[in-house]
Amino acid sequence: MSTLLIKHAEILVAMDDARRELPDGGLFARDGVIEQVGATPELPATADVVLDMTGHVVTPGFVNTHHHLFQNLTRVVAQDELLFDWLRTLYPIFARMGPEHIRVSTLVGLAELAESGCTTSSDHLYLYPNGARLDDSIEAAAEVGVRFHATRGSMSIGESDGGLPPDALTEPEGAILADCRRVIEMFHDPEPFAMTRIGVAPCSPFSVSRELMRDSAELARAYGVGLHTHLAENVEDVAYSMERFGVRPGAYAADLGWCGHDVWHAHCVQLDPQEIDLFARTGTGVAHCPCSNMRLGSGIAPVREMLAAGVKVGLGVDGSASNDSGHILNEARQAMLLQRVAKGGAALSARRALEIATRGGAAVLNRSDIGSLEPGKAADVAAFDMSAIEFAGAQWDPVAALVFCGPVKAAATIVGGRVVVKDGRCATIPREDALRRHAVLARGLINGDA
Repeated sequence: MSTLLIKHAEILVAMDDARRELPDGGLFARDGVIEQVGATPELPATADVVLDMTGHVVTPGFVNTHHHLFQNLTRVVAQDELLFDWLRTLYPIFARMGPEHIRVSTLVGLAELAESGCTTSSDHLYLYPNGARLDDSIEAAAEVGVRFHATRGSMSIGESDGGLPPDALTEPEGAILADCRRVIEMFHDPEPFAMTRIGVAPCSPFSVSRELMRDSAELARAYGVGLHTHLAENVEDVAYSMERFGVRPGAYAADLGWCGHDVWHAHCVQLDPQEIDLFARTGTGVAHCPCSNMRLGSGIAPVREMLAAGVKVGLGVDGSASNDSGHILNEARQAMLLQRVAKGGAALSARRALEIATRGGAAVLNRSDIGSLEPGKAADVAAFDMSAIEFAGAQWDPVAALVFCGPVKAAATIVGGRVVVKDGRCATIPREDALRRHAVLARGLINGDA
């Protein structure tokens, strides 16, 4: 058995039901599971690994509920387009990717997330060109050492059938469902503290058929795995739903079994009050992606209204081609600022933003084992050095400073008691080698010789 002691944090943000913030705080964990949380003098004096967090704010590890990791190979492309034209520009580039692109982009993307304090990430991989498989991302995630919710995405309706993607990037629906079964049976771990879970994730209502949406929901529920897709991302998305299906996105989702505690939708920028009520009543989750929504001009998601109604809301960095960053703490900051633009200065506090980034994300992914620092939960921890220049003058409230004064990198990120980020850098992979190979692959995509 291995033990971990974190001691002398300036403040430990437990994010438990009491929302305790403990000065001179710490925790003791055994085999990756927290046994004690409290003031340092109350904890055991020794452990196999001892981390002195003097001068640091310690939080639960952040949870990223929506991403497309492969897109970090195509940052700053299609800089001024809205969603549909942005996709049309990128699809031909995505079509040149293969297994190594998926593997290396996952290594780099998850390392970047870990360096921002993220300990659990979902990923929505919805295209599989040139022999790429979900396996490529799962294997890379295991190297980095963060908890990974890999969702088997899909596109089946191409341009010739009225969909948005080119036909070459679509797959037969029977093959999609068969591969969903394969990866669930091979990789999904339903047990507490699982490192890998699988979800079923048709890309969007404008790239798959009604039948695939319905059949995917039935398959996922037969296996007890989560369901994920994009929904109501912008006004074009809503207009497509009205024209194609005769109903708004919420009604379309509900009709096909895409509401419930096991479902989370990305974006939901254009939800109306009835759809918000539908999600609240059914326990349906939302991955809020503020930076991506700003980048693509999609609008401001009604997060304040969702929270007031009781909708589960987590944060998502979204694809690094629609955000150009993979910094989860920055999403918390932007979420707070956007709601203030829309609803006024008190619309979303810094602490509520941190709650969405931790407890909120855990709830969206249906995980009761992460999201807070308390006995029985995973020892998933992020620590931030308050001596960083970004925090100068913020001693008034170090916890709020994490959101107001960022973004900053985590000094340390710990997953299941294992140090993944040390001194601000991912320590579990050959980081520089991965970045060099990533640069070569990105250059190949730019030059068209990938």
